Amino acid sequence: MTFNQALIFGCGNEEYAVPVEQVVSIEKLNNITPIPHLPIYLLGFTKIRGEIIPIIDLNRILYNRESYGELCRIIVVNTDIVHFGLVVSEAKEIVDFSGTDIHQVGLVNYTKTQYFTAVANLEDRMITCVDPKILVNSLEGIREIIDYLEKMRQDESALNT
Repeated sequence: MTFNQALIFGCGNEEYAVPVEQVVSIEKLNNITPIPHLPIYLLGFTKIRGEIIPIIDLNRILYNRESYGELCRIIVVNTDIVHFGLVVSEAKEIVDFSGTDIHQVGLVNYTKTQYFTAVANLEDRMITCVDPKILVNSLEGIREIIDYLEKMRQDESALNT
């Protein structure tokens, strides 16, 4: 995973980054359909550009509190596993990192933070780099949800043929 160019976003009082090449879009936080009995981190589902995607609240994962506020955004991320929406406190900017900005961290060895793959150490701030694929794979119960979405897509495709 390279972080040459990254989307910087806020969550809690910290800044995080995801690789730009995995960002599909940034959306306003609206039209999420909640589903009962889902894991606490999963707010529900929404349809973006004709695709039903799960919406994951990063504040709940990291800080055990809900994202709220006018600046909240959904960052739609593409992994080879699934497209998903990541609710964050604020989408800030796109930054080009140099090779010397990025430092690998030992936190990848801690099972609860394997998705923190590096830290960008800039002159006036530090930004934690998040690997979306590792993040989504680390979530309890997500495999069943991904399998369900895949079945829905197959059923819809069969109806359209």
